[in-house]
This record gives sequence, structure tokens and C-alpha cells, in this order.
Amino acid sequence: MTDKSEITIRAHASLSGIAPADWDACACPEAAEGARPEDPFTTYRFLKALEDSGSVGPGTGWQAQYLTAEQDGQIIACAPLYAKSHSQGEYVFDHGWADAYSRAGGRYYPKLQMAVPFTPVTGRRFLTRPGHEDTGRAALVQGAVQIAEGNAVSSVHVTFCTRDEAIAGAAMGLMRRTGQQFHWIDGGYRDFDGFLTALSARKRKNIRKERRIAQDFGGDIVQLSGSDIQPEHWNAVWEFYQDTGARKWGTPYLTRQFFEIAHDTLRDDMLLILAMDGGTPVAGAVNFIGASALYGRYWGCTYDHPCLHFELCYYQAIDYALAHGLGRVEAGAQGEHKLARGYLPVATHSLHWVRDAGFADAVAQYLRAEGAAVEEDIEVLTSYGPFRKIPKEDHE
Repeated sequence: MTDKSEITIRAHASLSGIAPADWDACACPEAAEGARPEDPFTTYRFLKALEDSGSVGPGTGWQAQYLTAEQDGQIIACAPLYAKSHSQGEYVFDHGWADAYSRAGGRYYPKLQMAVPFTPVTGRRFLTRPGHEDTGRAALVQGAVQIAEGNAVSSVHVTFCTRDEAIAGAAMGLMRRTGQQFHWIDGGYRDFDGFLTALSARKRKNIRKERRIAQDFGGDIVQLSGSDIQPEHWNAVWEFYQDTGARKWGTPYLTRQFFEIAHDTLRDDMLLILAMDGGTPVAGAVNFIGASALYGRYWGCTYDHPCLHFELCYYQAIDYALAHGLGRVEAGAQGEHKLARGYLPVATHSLHWVRDAGFADAVAQYLRAEGAAVEEDIEVLTSYGPFRKIPKEDHE
């Protein structure tokens, strides 16, 4: 379609129809100067690995409808958009909405999801070239809504967008939703001991105890990235991922081929933290590396050892972030147990559009109540955090 500003919106069933350079010019313009992408999950190579591995596409319930906005022969904005036939792998839960919509006689699926599949990580969803932010966002929102209206699709959901995008989307008439995760933020600590000194004595003692217990599992813990990752490491990662995926979701979201492609195209974006016993990985955590954050994604083990999960997923991640100048660690969705380990609650954001006006009003009322509850929960949890309470006079 073409509007008055001569912007053409197209939906693509495959990333193959979009040049990698055009996509990344919107998704990670900083990479053009050789910098590491701020967000590794919206890069062309990550989304293409999902597609080429069959993790998304026919039979998965994630059917690509990648959006591009073109002006004067140049792509100025793009978005990872998918037609969904279920609500799995999203981490912003709308199962109750789907049930209510169905009971009211409507057809909730398919819906449109602007998101990175299986990835509860905040990042830009309206990917724009620098200088085209407002125009690009408006074009992508208009394009997604027009696709939904033209195909009688129930709804559009933009999940784990940035706060700025949430504000801009709300100004364009989308409904804003707030959620919560737990992130570790570097408070200027030089090393892990520096981080511990900021904690209360009881929490500091407990973390040191957990690290001793975990590191006494009988082997070594290694951190591998880039060329240090060998093909055999993916065999262990796949075994861990299958076990955890079967227990948490019933079936794993990613295919084995995804990890094979990752070895060729994503190793430099990834950090494997493995517990090795006699040269054999017995537990591991898979992380992705951004320009300013480490993102914990998958964990698994072949045998259970006390505190090993905390060590590999949380404490080793902090070690790596401190050693490499990364300002935060995002350890995935949910998990109040992270609070005692130095990970504080932060708000996450999503945007929603519902075609049926009556149902949209009901959702809007729910979101207002939910948002107030989430805001209060974040405030309460922060007050119960593990950090030392500094007397008021020390601030003066």
C-alpha cells in the first residue's frame, strides 16, 4: 500500500525477500561501524536461523509476515511479525483473553504477533533507520493493523517492546501493558566481591555459600564463546535444551538444526557456560551477548547438583558481565527467586490492538488494573531486595 507520504508497506513470508544489509540497517545500525549489535535477537542472522531451522514457519504456529516500510526506494523500517495459531512461546500471557474471546463467540486465532519468537527479551520491535523513528513506527503500526483488519484477524500484539515504543504506541491508539522481569544491574562494581559488598550481610553470606556448594560438584566450569565453541558442545546443549523444554513447555521450541546454524552464524553472539565433569558437559547455560547486556536464555543438566543452576545461570553471568563491561544481565522471564541473588524487578512493556470494540474495552479495563498491580509489586519487591539499607543520614 502507498499513503500520502509515499511509504510502501509490504509483508514478506520469508526473510529471503529482504536484503540482510537493509534489515540490519534498521535492526542494528551500530553494527555497520563494526560494533556489536545492541540487540542480538532482532539481527537478520538470528531471525534467519529461526526460519532456516524450521523453528518458525509451516507447522509451528509462527507464520512469518515480516513487515518492511519503503520510502524513496529505501527500506526505512521493518518488524518481525508473525501470524500465530496459538499463544505458545510468547511469555506475555493472553490465554485468558483467547478463552474469553472464544466463549463470546469470536475467533481469537489467528492473531498477529510482533515479537522475537521464544525470546522474552526487551528490545525494539519497530526497527527503523536512524532519523526515521517516528515515520517508521507509524508506518509499521498502520501496516500491521491494516493486515489484521483486511484479514479479519482478531488482534495485534507487540511484545517486549521498549518503554519509548510503548509510549509512542499508546499515543497511536494501541493498548499498553506492563509486566515484570528480574535483571542484574551493574552499580559500578569492579568485580563480584565488589557486588557482594553492596548486599546485606545475610544475602552476601548465602551467595558465597551457594557458590561454594555449586563449585564443589566435582568438575570445572568453563565459559566459551566464538571459536572456543566446538561442534560437540552443541550436542550437550541440545540434550540440556530438550530436557528443560520437555519439562517446561511439553516440546522444545527450537529444532536441533537451529543449534547447527548457530555454530556457523551466531557463535560470536553467544556464551556457553558449561559444568564439565571429566571433559563431559553435565550442565550448561546458553547466553547471548549484546553491546551492553548479557541475556540468559537456556539452561539444562544431565544430573542435579545443589546450587549449580544458580551458579551457571546467575553468578557466572555476573562474572562475565563485570569482566566484559556489560551493564546488566537479563536472566529470562519470571522467577522471584532471582531477587535474593541480586536481580531486581524491572518493568517490561507490550502493546495490543483488538479488532472487536467491545472486547477491546474489556481488555483496556483489565490492563489498567493489572498495570497498577504490577507497579505496586515492583515497588514492594524492590524494597525487599538484597541490598544493604543505607541510613538516610549517609545520603546527606
